[in-house]
Amino acid sequence: MRTSHVRRNGGHIAYEVQGEGPLVVLAHGMGENRASFRHLVPLLVAAGHRVASVDVRGHGESSAGWPTYAPAEVGADLLAVVRDLDAGPAVLVGSSSAAAAVVFAATDAPELVTGIVQIGAFVGQPKLNPLLRMAMWSVLHSPRLFGMFHNTLFPVHRPADDAAYRRSMVTNLREPGRMAATRGVIAPAEPHWTARAPQVRQPVLVLMGSKDPDFPDPGAEARAARRLFGTAEARMIEESGHYPHADQPQRTAEQLLGFLAVCTGA
Repeated sequence: MRTSHVRRNGGHIAYEVQGEGPLVVLAHGMGENRASFRHLVPLLVAAGHRVASVDVRGHGESSAGWPTYAPAEVGADLLAVVRDLDAGPAVLVGSSSAAAAVVFAATDAPELVTGIVQIGAFVGQPKLNPLLRMAMWSVLHSPRLFGMFHNTLFPVHRPADDAAYRRSMVTNLREPGRMAATRGVIAPAEPHWTARAPQVRQPVLVLMGSKDPDFPDPGAEARAARRLFGTAEARMIEESGHYPHADQPQRTAEQLLGFLAVCTGA
């Protein structure tokens, strides 16, 4: 697919578009790239949606070396993509760290956003003991170790092409500035997305893998996220880890398509 770019202060954001119909914008989590959604996109396109998969700033083919990777700025990047396509309003889907970004986008430009989806959202900062904190520091400074950590986020199922995707991801992370971006998108920033959540007026869907190893109780985390919004649903993707769009794309698409129909009035 052809890569498009939109200029932003500090660099450019890469994205690709497939399909025709109401716009859906997908944003991946830390260290990944837009290929994270490679198994979900065809399902959304087949159902009649135009899908823009974005490389979050500092990741994939987007430029590195940004002064900030705060969720509010990532959200502004997603809005820039919607404007660049002149195809909005759109439903914004954010995975992991990008789940925070879609909240800022929805409140900063509500006229461009018809709904948001959070996949694997973190309601609070993970509490790590000193040993785990040291281990995570190492992971966030080493492409190889990040790849090993990423492998653990598929505790039940994994895509058939998972190993090839991970090799490509690690190769990308070895480029200058990529690990700094990986650390940047999860660095504490104010305001936290949870402070903005009550201001969201669009429909919200919270998705969580039932076996997500990032959370002691994935269901409780999903319900905690849901309660922050005025109108929201929380749904579990059974037998899925941190990336349900990758390890359970069909089940994830089924949940998304029902929500998209509500947002678009289809």
